[in-house]
Amino acid sequence: MSKITHLSQDWQNWITENLGRGCTPQSVVEVMVEKNFDPMFASAIVFHFVSGGNKGQMPGVLPGPAIAGAQTAQQRAAQTGYVYETPRFPMAGAVIRAADRDVRVVSRMEKPVVAVLDGLLTLDECDELVRLSEKKLKRSTIVDPQTGREEVIDDRSSFGTFFHLRENEFITRLDERVSALMHWPLQNGEGIQILNYRIGGEYKPHFDYFPEQDPGSHVHLKTGGQRVSTLIMYLNDVEEGGETIFPEIGLSVAPRKGSAVYFEYCNSDGQVDPLTLHGGNPVKRGEKWIATKWMRQHAFA
Repeated sequence: MSKITHLSQDWQNWITENLGRGCTPQSVVEVMVEKNFDPMFASAIVFHFVSGGNKGQMPGVLPGPAIAGAQTAQQRAAQTGYVYETPRFPMAGAVIRAADRDVRVVSRMEKPVVAVLDGLLTLDECDELVRLSEKKLKRSTIVDPQTGREEVIDDRSSFGTFFHLRENEFITRLDERVSALMHWPLQNGEGIQILNYRIGGEYKPHFDYFPEQDPGSHVHLKTGGQRVSTLIMYLNDVEEGGETIFPEIGLSVAPRKGSAVYFEYCNSDGQVDPLTLHGGNPVKRGEKWIATKWMRQHAFA
């Protein structure tokens, strides 16, 4: 039986009623999962209701009422202990000049720092990245938190490859554009990674930074230090599914060819922001191609 990924009015009323009478968001999510809701969908929806829909600032989420006495995303941010500094990403202006191209800011928020962008890549550039990657895809891995080794797991069911920094003229142009957009030195960036998700492919919610309490993280922190920000670029339109979700803030970004989502999560003291938990919803129809850029504290190349 397929998991439920839509919300009826009755369920909206039920969520509102139970959060309003003091049930914890997690307990509400657990009941929904027992009733066959997709776990990530349930989590995103409930946290969206808790935060009052972010006052309509972010696209791709259902409208939901604020719950009396419930925490806002900003209140939850304060409780994490993470100290928000002046964002590296510009918090003003509808258009950002990124080296050779103007990029439109669809929406942004400051806690956590997240921005949805349009027109970062041309359609031809998207097609070229896919073309260059198709023949060298391998099953994607994750970093084992205990050993630091790369492992294949069921929670990340994608295929991928990567390009070295400045690998060729085309990649150099993209590296320079992305570096300007992310307001971080080009040499601090990891090479662009390409991921392909087929039907059913997903990536369960995770953090892009390396938790210092995990022994395996130390292997990766030795080269370039901590990751500080992420840019996910969408290389095709997905027929159905494949959204990038941020369960803690109730945000869901649908893939759109040439668009992107940016988020940052490490301050000058090396603290990391747990509100940037994110994942990729399963692809239901078609396939999904993305390009990801991670920036480090120090030179990575």
